[in-house]
Amino acid sequence: MLLILIKLAWRNILRNKRRTLIASTAISIGLAALIFLDALMIGMFENMIKTATNSFIGDAQIHRQGYRDTLEVSMTIEQPDKVTANLAKEANVQHFTRRTFVMGMIASAANKSAISLVGIQPHTEKHLSQIDDAITEGVFFEGTNTQDIVIGSKLAENLEVTLGDKVVVTVVQANTGEYFTEGFRVSGIYYFADAAMNSGMAFIRIRKAQQMLAIGNRIHQIAIKFTSTSYAQNRELPFWMNYSQYGNEALSWTDILPQLPKVFEISKYSKYIMGAILFGVVAFGIINTLFMSLYDRMFEFGVLRAVGTRSFGMARIMLFEAAVLAIISIIFGGVLGYALVVIFAHFGLDFTGNEMMGVTLQEFIYPVIKIEQFITYPVSVFIFTIIAGLYPAWHLARMKPVDAMRRSF
Repeated sequence: MLLILIKLAWRNILRNKRRTLIASTAISIGLAALIFLDALMIGMFENMIKTATNSFIGDAQIHRQGYRDTLEVSMTIEQPDKVTANLAKEANVQHFTRRTFVMGMIASAANKSAISLVGIQPHTEKHLSQIDDAITEGVFFEGTNTQDIVIGSKLAENLEVTLGDKVVVTVVQANTGEYFTEGFRVSGIYYFADAAMNSGMAFIRIRKAQQMLAIGNRIHQIAIKFTSTSYAQNRELPFWMNYSQYGNEALSWTDILPQLPKVFEISKYSKYIMGAILFGVVAFGIINTLFMSLYDRMFEFGVLRAVGTRSFGMARIMLFEAAVLAIISIIFGGVLGYALVVIFAHFGLDFTGNEMMGVTLQEFIYPVIKIEQFITYPVSVFIFTIIAGLYPAWHLARMKPVDAMRRSF
């Protein structure tokens, strides 16, 4: 019986090929749009996370508790040697690097500017940030010259300096509050799409920074790269508790940039809302197609009712036609959606330089294919099409044989 109903529905759907083509095209485009939108959002989220963590922040950071609220130069990490020794033994930690931070002033013969002066270990910093890859002029701390400084291209433009030019940096020392001034030579200039890093950050060797700030061998931050990016979003990981001791705190990038996870969550809801609106519009097309098919075969349905076909049987015929229409649409929509994702996954979408929630995109966005996209959305479309077919089916089930046959003449 089931096979007969499927064959009957298939033949009825193909009676008017043009009408079926238009309806299935509308559903297919809706399905393809949902698949592509989902793949694009996943690609965008991965791009934003990669940009945020690989550029400078890292997967996680360790600071003195309360340091991020005050940025006090004297608030350095407690027991830094013990912390770094333990990090070196962590199986899920791939790389880590030490840093110092201080707000200061940089001046050239032509101009001056406020900056965030960062003291780094060049050999370990390469694994945590992309500063070395972003160098457009000069080098990233080669040799042993402690007076080298690396600055952003926008900052170099504001100061009107080039490679080898002298700049003077002034900072406030810890505890005493006294000013300390030191001269440097520009050894490298980098370019980042992030305007804040490009115009407001300068990098020197960590030993020189510690000397300028009078903090001995103490540090303000340890940036960490995990062996897997998923660890950073796992709040049950013992790592967070183990390194939030001695007055320190271990924070994931989700804590440092809390706006990103919230944006991701909101975007998921917006995707569902867009899908509901899209298929709400398509629903009218489905209902219209099924009603037109119903009125074209009014006499046929009248005869079926006259020979004793029950109301449920009549409704079942219409629902099977809706199911066949859904299957045709799912096949075409799945193929179209896959083609779109593959094409854009190869070429990418250029949003470099655009800022989203404090993160400036530095790479193309590439949609990401997931098997769930070709299971969840097609099943949803099938169910939605059946739901849309309930009204024509209900209308057909209530129709009286005499009325049906009279309307056909």
